[in-house]
Amino acid sequence: MSVLGSAIPSTSPNKGTSHTIERRRGDYHPSVWGDYFLVYASSTSSMEFKYLGRVEEQIEGLKREVRKMVTDVAEKPLQMLHLIDQIQRLGIYYHFEREIDKQLGQIHKSYSRLVHGVFKADDLHMIALIFRLLRQQGYNISSDVFNKFKDGEGKFREMLVADARGLLSLYEACYLRCHGDAILEEALHFAMTCLESIDERKVSTSLAKQVKRALKQPLRMGLPRLEARYYIPLYREEPFHDKVLLTLAELDFNLLQEQHQKELGKITRWWKGIDVSRKFPFARDRIVELFFRISGVYFESEFAVAGAILTKVIALISILDDIYDVYGTLEELVILTEAIQKWDVDAMDGLPEYMQAWYKVLLDVYHEVENEVASKGRPSCLVHAKEAMKKQARVYFHEAKWFHTNHTPTLEEYMPLALLTAGYEMLAITSLVGMGDVVTEHAFGWFFGGDRKILKASRIIDRLMDDISSHQFEQKRGHVASAAELLAKERGVPEQEAEKELRKRVVDAWKDINEAFLRPTAVETPILTRILNLSRVIHVLYSDGDNYTHSGTLLKDHVMSLLVCPLPVSSLASGT
Repeated sequence: MSVLGSAIPSTSPNKGTSHTIERRRGDYHPSVWGDYFLVYASSTSSMEFKYLGRVEEQIEGLKREVRKMVTDVAEKPLQMLHLIDQIQRLGIYYHFEREIDKQLGQIHKSYSRLVHGVFKADDLHMIALIFRLLRQQGYNISSDVFNKFKDGEGKFREMLVADARGLLSLYEACYLRCHGDAILEEALHFAMTCLESIDERKVSTSLAKQVKRALKQPLRMGLPRLEARYYIPLYREEPFHDKVLLTLAELDFNLLQEQHQKELGKITRWWKGIDVSRKFPFARDRIVELFFRISGVYFESEFAVAGAILTKVIALISILDDIYDVYGTLEELVILTEAIQKWDVDAMDGLPEYMQAWYKVLLDVYHEVENEVASKGRPSCLVHAKEAMKKQARVYFHEAKWFHTNHTPTLEEYMPLALLTAGYEMLAITSLVGMGDVVTEHAFGWFFGGDRKILKASRIIDRLMDDISSHQFEQKRGHVASAAELLAKERGVPEQEAEKELRKRVVDAWKDINEAFLRPTAVETPILTRILNLSRVIHVLYSDGDNYTHSGTLLKDHVMSLLVCPLPVSSLASGT
């Protein structure tokens, strides 16, 4: 799935043996967090614990005020669009999903009248904003609406260069493009070129910061919580910001942060309990980073159980990945793969000691999950999750066999397996287990069905971004050739050119994801959203190098922003 280690001799952990086995070890740095989050495992660890009830009460009051704001502008589409945009950017949209869906439905009915009458003909910001918000909501709005901003020669009008706000809205709208949206391809290049050369002296400080952020991280590909953490202080700087929206965003962010700290504290205690550093010293110690990754899939309190399940499963997969990629011999991997297929405690006996330790945790975790889902009358969910784990072991073994037998696959042979070894499909299926009644048997049937373009697209994003960011580091330590190297070899081009081609495939995959959200959807939107969020996590982790394996820089900053540093709260909430 990711980084491998260099081949060095190591004493075998097998029971009853004293000979030395040549093993590879990952050159992984230790955890940058240690036991930092362990303190939050205590229910009374929060500094704000005694104020919790008061904060929750105030949040409920502010939510009522926001709902009234929505009602008050229901007949004012321009104000409504701005309000919805602010609610989404501030990260509080999940409290108002029904209201937003209803209002955007009404706006969609009036779309033609708005863009051809109510909005000014040259109002690029509003045209781009309504396009983005409706596309996000699944309405298949035609991108031809942007033709009105072209001149007689078919080029975007020169006067738009000075419209920084409009260009920023156009830029963000372009990331909702689907296949066939040729004008948005042109628009993205135009908007990006203009924004990169913007004169910051001619725009507000807040807008300049938003432009800089967007060029680095478009909204569509960003994690909503991370983007809210960045945007809230910028919104606070706006001279005409709404105090109710701001205060709700601040309090809600901090309350969620405290809840996530407690959840991470419990996960850290579990991680320490299985003694990873001693039993699996060859593996990456990244439990905090894995929690961050899963909190990107679902951060809402209602999905806390689902998040805990998926975090433990992905932690097991991370260790298993390092067993197959780094530490296990081919002979050991054969019996481990067989044991996982049997899924029985008796299968543990023939395993080396370190594999026994991992296998026991596997059975314990899934038994715990089984009790959880059975108590809610959904035992069948776990059958799918177990089968996904068994399949993951099989594809890991297949790839490991390639390495141990010095087999170099063709790109055509590599990609179908590599899309599975990335682990995405297993995580996507497991992500549904703890989500409750929103996930039906129909949803699982769709996962295992035929035309699942969004799943394939997400696997492509996962695999190719991982390969692009980490293949050079991996090859130094011994690994099956990556997509970048195989493509470069087959076409006889430099690896940089191969990487460029792979990035184009990632762009096309994002178009497939966008198309999957257009109504009518194949399955419920909350399920598609988990797939979208898994892809967003990959974009954040791998768009600028492998920030999972090398977690001490950018990813550490992200963890600090979301899980360590609270937001200052405005005066409106000073009573808390």
